[in-house]
Amino acid sequence: MSPVRPPTDDDAPVAPPAATTDADGDGGDAGDAGSAPPPAAGRTQGMAAVLGEDFSFADAVGGVRGLVESTAPGLVFVVVYVVTRALVPSLLASAGVALAALVIRLAQCTPVTQALSGVVGIAVGVAWAWWTGRAQDFFAGGLLANAGYLLAMVVSVAVRWPAVGVVVALLRGEDMAWRTDPARARERRRYVWATWVMAAVFGLRLAVQVPLYLAGESAVGALGTAKLAMGLPLFAVALWITWLLVGSRGARADLPRPRPTPPR
Repeated sequence: MSPVRPPTDDDAPVAPPAATTDADGDGGDAGDAGSAPPPAAGRTQGMAAVLGEDFSFADAVGGVRGLVESTAPGLVFVVVYVVTRALVPSLLASAGVALAALVIRLAQCTPVTQALSGVVGIAVGVAWAWWTGRAQDFFAGGLLANAGYLLAMVVSVAVRWPAVGVVVALLRGEDMAWRTDPARARERRRYVWATWVMAAVFGLRLAVQVPLYLAGESAVGALGTAKLAMGLPLFAVALWITWLLVGSRGARADLPRPRPTPPR
């Protein structure tokens, strides 16, 4: 569940994959289709990673730095809470790590999108848990985000606008002709399958994490561990499967070939 990048669990996707989730975290090139330019250099993170000639798990999650920035705040919260059983220090430590990542990026004049989205996600969790006084509510925002993304994926398939197809078309600079063109039926089916893959990610997260959330503070350590394991790592696997369906050489073989230009 790039331009849009779906949610790692926080979910690090800033917009639905759509555009992201994790919210918490496919050769030839796309130009083989004639009208689809390859992704711009460096734009390989999130959903953009499914359009390359090859798939890189490291690039898909933003490299080592992106992985650390996305997982460190949640990991720090869990470790501090399990050790101290004190909510406020755990929240402050998590917020401090997220802010430090943002400040370092600002100081280095590097793109802050991922770090900023992480700060926003952590801020929601910190505020919610601080207000309720329940440690498990640090993860409540991520659970709601996953539920929203799951609903969006299912609805998009139901109304025949599979979300993955929409995002890929936008990334490729294409129109939405793939939805109705009979010659692109196989491509359309691939988008539907890929959208179900993303839906499965969000559904699996909810199936595992909601019972842990409902178990209360005694399961905060297990909930945090599940969230980290099912965040960017699981999302990267989903992106790889999406790449196989959408961006790999076999997938691009289903794309329509450009019509030859008539001689002048």
